[in-house]
Amino acid sequence: MRQIVLDTETTGLEVELQHRIIEIGCVEMFNRRLTGRKFHCYLNPDRDIDEGAQAVHGLSRERLSKEPKFAQVHDEFIEFVRDAELIIHNAPFDVAFLNAELRRMPFAPGTVPTKLADFCGVLDSLALARQMHPGQRNSLDALCKRYSVDNSHREYHGALLDARILAEVYLAMTGGQAKFTLSAESDNARSRARQAEPTRLADGVRIAVVSADAEELAAHEHVLALLDKASRGTTVWRKL
Repeated sequence: MRQIVLDTETTGLEVELQHRIIEIGCVEMFNRRLTGRKFHCYLNPDRDIDEGAQAVHGLSRERLSKEPKFAQVHDEFIEFVRDAELIIHNAPFDVAFLNAELRRMPFAPGTVPTKLADFCGVLDSLALARQMHPGQRNSLDALCKRYSVDNSHREYHGALLDARILAEVYLAMTGGQAKFTLSAESDNARSRARQAEPTRLADGVRIAVVSADAEELAAHEHVLALLDKASRGTTVWRKL
């Protein structure tokens, strides 16, 4: 499964006041492993930036004046995210801004403007965190602390940096690999597989049987619980 962890920075908080996207950051995962592929750009918004927003991301209008417009990166961005599931923290915010940018693109008379849902799905990691941790703080910083993800190098909010941090948080939150490199646990699992006693079948074929340890069984149970909650029912695995 191909997933794209995405974050944006904007000139302000209100899309209805014509605030614009000024930075897009994306990192790619395939089958829950970070591939190293990314999409990142700064954008010229052609408007002023609210002081409160600039205090968060540190980007000024002057700094962005020579960056491309969204229309200039549109095709590359769409190609990068097409047919993927986007993982976004507080997805309605970013999706609203991206859809507003897409609506500004030229389109043929009588046709409906393109929107994000036309070419990819969206998973809101904030909604997922609220389901898993009701009544608790579920900001990205709070989740970093809860799941021991290092964000000490995060002086300002930046779209690409936050996307990378969110990828680690999401993988930790959903019970999977949460690092950019293979973990020691993965290496140990492969080592157990190599050392396992082969089982001989009747036709002479030999296979290695490796039983899950307690930690792996607990992680599996955690993922099943998430699936139960997301589907509002019982997973097929449990029925079987």
